Amino acid sequence: MRNWTSGSILSFFSNDLAIDLGTSNTLVFAKGKGVVVSEPSMVAVNQKTGRIEAVGREAKDMLGRTPGNIVAIRPMKDGVIADFEHTENMLDYFIKKAHNRSILVRPRIVIGVPSEITQVEKRAVRDSALKARAAEVFLVEQAVAAAIGTGLPIREPTGNMIVDIGGGTTDIAVISMTGIVYSRSVRVAGDEMDQAIIQFIKRKYNLLIGERTAEEIKIAMGSSYPLDSALTMEIKGRDLVEGVPKILVISDEEIREALAETVNVITDAVRAALEQIPPELSADIVDRGIVLTGGGSLLKNLDKRLREETGLPVSMADDPLASVVLGAGMMLSDFNLLRKLCLD
Repeated sequence: MRNWTSGSILSFFSNDLAIDLGTSNTLVFAKGKGVVVSEPSMVAVNQKTGRIEAVGREAKDMLGRTPGNIVAIRPMKDGVIADFEHTENMLDYFIKKAHNRSILVRPRIVIGVPSEITQVEKRAVRDSALKARAAEVFLVEQAVAAAIGTGLPIREPTGNMIVDIGGGTTDIAVISMTGIVYSRSVRVAGDEMDQAIIQFIKRKYNLLIGERTAEEIKIAMGSSYPLDSALTMEIKGRDLVEGVPKILVISDEEIREALAETVNVITDAVRAALEQIPPELSADIVDRGIVLTGGGSLLKNLDKRLREETGLPVSMADDPLASVVLGAGMMLSDFNLLRKLCLD
């Protein structure tokens, strides 16, 4: 049981950090400074020596372009730790970067995690952060942190619904009076969209493209509902039949087809949430609507698609990529709120 003493409150110094430890990106918020780190959750490792060559943006730039002995590793999968050692190294790097490389600082850290995280996964996140020099670790649900970060009035006795589509998970929550009325996490989000694009192009054109290209396609022309004007894009990959590099032109309609299944999983999860919340709160959500946040929510026309599927107003967060870390950061200055929302 955590000891919530006044001593704990007094020692919430400006060293404290909030971290959104995401599958695709990690963001770090420093108290009094705002977001100080926003980099890919990636580590480049030399397989011969075991040495870490790069972390974050530098490691992502190496993706698909490194000599055979250097591999780019993503230590997070589906919102949770898949590689303990490299997550710890990555966290250590980001914490030091947030504190200008100071190794003396041992901050308290609030970390956003998916709502359906298991006890074993919670322990892995805590242990990684503690080994990466955290003095104390508090875990909060990502969707709840995102709701706070987007400015939803979660303390009021009205229902607020948020859908946070990250890299590894889509987290859905309904919050009222600082309590979680409903929360669900599905392990389908932005990364799954990238994989769906890779598989579609491989199946249809016998062309192999990399993760980086798939992500570029998703950002440039991925959509979940017909666009006002058609888009095309020239892509490069390797022809699997002839084994040589090849250029291909694809359309937004094809990419929409590639993403259809992934988008359906997300819209079905939102509909399931709406079916399971108490009627009084449903009435609030009819008035207030659904707020979309997270990098995956930037998929073109996703708000339109959800509006059509649910018949409810759907709005986008002002800063979808930073909502979770901003919300977790606000908890650093609001001890009572952190105590209410912190996971055991």
